Amino acid sequence: MKVALTIAGSDSGGGAGIQADLRTFAAHGLHGTCAITAVTAQNSVRVTDYVALEPRMVVAQIDAVTSDMTVAAAKTGMLANRAIIEAVARAAAAWTIPHLVVDPVMVAKGGDRLLDHEAEQAYVERLFPLATVLTPNLSETEALLGGPVRTLDDMKAAARELHRRGVRSVVVKGGHLPGDAIDVFFDGTRMEELRAPRIDTANTHGTGCTYASAIASRLAMGEELLEAVRGAKVYLTEAIRRSYSVGHGHGPVDHLHPLTAR
Repeated sequence: MKVALTIAGSDSGGGAGIQADLRTFAAHGLHGTCAITAVTAQNSVRVTDYVALEPRMVVAQIDAVTSDMTVAAAKTGMLANRAIIEAVARAAAAWTIPHLVVDPVMVAKGGDRLLDHEAEQAYVERLFPLATVLTPNLSETEALLGGPVRTLDDMKAAARELHRRGVRSVVVKGGHLPGDAIDVFFDGTRMEELRAPRIDTANTHGTGCTYASAIASRLAMGEELLEAVRGAKVYLTEAIRRSYSVGHGHGPVDHLHPLTAR
């Protein structure tokens, strides 16, 4: 049984964060492990509060898992603050884990910045160079580069610039643009457009977490990077198609759709 690790926040509403990651690992036939970085109070409508764990406890969870199990791939989500980012980066530099997928949770859906400038710099300087692949959405890409990213050509230019700044490979996610859901993959050599039909649903909570953990899952299973990204895109598209409503806001995608027939 292959093992995957998520380093992320807990979503009490169950749609995103480690809850989404662990279900995605399970859907890919992996044993999922976790290091919780923060506990959030949230539902389908909003986040009402959160508490970040002490960095030493985040690292203790990582060390407990990696000292006992052979982790084939890991992904990061919400890292909450500079101290946790730096602690995770130090731990990651000492790992023997083959693949690290970094989902840079920096900007909320409404556009609010979730990290201060020093924390964002720690992401860029300490964690990004260790990533197998970075998966920013448009808002996060704009925050990283300090300019608008509003067209497919902008996304391609942004992917090249992120690579130039030291990111080994990147998936710039274009789900917030009109038309088909188009992402851009770039690894310094290959520039690929990843297209999927847009699905008319408001139930998209946790799509970023799910995409990153699906890429990590497929890397853990031994797929080549671009193949893993393509497969994760197909998995996510079907998860969105089978999404469902719970509560009064944005429901989750169906992470377990490969295991169910309906």
